[in-house]
Amino acid sequence: MNRLLLALTLLCALAAGPARAEIEPGDLTLTVTPERNGNADPFAREMVLLRIHGVYKQQILLEEVVQPTLANFSWTQLGRDIWSRTKLPDGQSAIAFDRVIAIFPHHAGDFTLDPFVHRLTLSDAGVRKVVDVRSAPISLPVATWKGAGGPDAKEPWWLPARDVSITDSWSPDPETLKVGESARRIVTVEAQGMVAEGLPPRPVMRTRGILTFAGPVNRETIITPQGPVARATYQWDVKPAIDEIIPLNAITISWFDTVSRTMREAEIPARQIGGGLPDREGEAPRAAFASPYAIAAAGLAAFGLGLALLGYGVGGGARLRLGAPSRRALRRAAAAGDATAFRSALGQGLQAEPGLAPIWQGQPETATALAALDRAVYAPGGSPAPDLRRLAARLSRPVRQRGGAQESDPLKPLDGVPAPP
Repeated sequence: MNRLLLALTLLCALAAGPARAEIEPGDLTLTVTPERNGNADPFAREMVLLRIHGVYKQQILLEEVVQPTLANFSWTQLGRDIWSRTKLPDGQSAIAFDRVIAIFPHHAGDFTLDPFVHRLTLSDAGVRKVVDVRSAPISLPVATWKGAGGPDAKEPWWLPARDVSITDSWSPDPETLKVGESARRIVTVEAQGMVAEGLPPRPVMRTRGILTFAGPVNRETIITPQGPVARATYQWDVKPAIDEIIPLNAITISWFDTVSRTMREAEIPARQIGGGLPDREGEAPRAAFASPYAIAAAGLAAFGLGLALLGYGVGGGARLRLGAPSRRALRRAAAAGDATAFRSALGQGLQAEPGLAPIWQGQPETATALAALDRAVYAPGGSPAPDLRRLAARLSRPVRQRGGAQESDPLKPLDGVPAPP
């Protein structure tokens, strides 16, 4: 009888043990940390990252994040929530939760962000229990701009970003245009740490002697783990109305560097309309007009120089260059950050100018960049691509052909096969 009572007592103790287990302080924690650029108070419309981090020792069945209203702020979530296993300093295992939100203050002032709440449904000895885990409130002052410009000024447009880049493309090249012909200009502006609505309106492109027809403006926001990237594409159709060389001035876009906390400028480059220069970067422009006497003198000089070179055996090789369509394709792929399209355009260009491959292979910096490009495209698992814009500019320059026998298959040096000595 005593043994039976003892056994019943032990069973009741074991059954009651888990039911009496309570959540202890520190078992469920939620923190929200603001990430300020340069550890400085942000200005209006400047991005601040909120990193939400939870650590939970209990088994979780369901969960929901209850976000405060975030009055006076715009916001966007960057990617999906991340759940992972983590080890605590005491060696215990726990579940980690991470979410990143980008917020943008509407105006200056001293603000307090209310707590975030992570509503968890836990399993406690087979019984469901709902627990609200709260973060601490956050003080977030937004600074007032001092000096000219700034968030409240109508001009120049306020553009706070980590970095701003501009890509300018024409089709066909504006130097080749004649009266009545038209070209399409496409300008792409990218700003890191912004949403597309924060990019400026289409710039005004106007000068004497041209007709411009503005096209639609396309905006998009690309979400990355480091924050949003804003992209705006502006386009115009441009037509010269006079038979002259028309200079088109550069357009500057002011922006606030949120890393260095200074104002900077990005530029839509100046171009020339007309003049008959078929996209020859690095080559001197020809004169717009030449007299018959100058033409005759130049012809005689060229004839005499040719005889001198033949007489003295002076060489140096012909100048080689990728064709204009290939150069434009490289620039488009570089602007899009598309290494695969870049490599494809390069291969097509080399089919027309195969002599370029061994020359580039003999240039250490170019050869290194091309090898990095091939690893990015062909290596298993991928590899970081080189600076495509810089590489496109380098490959677009004319080069002088070396003397001697050429490689039988000029694509081999770019595909990792060494050229014969």
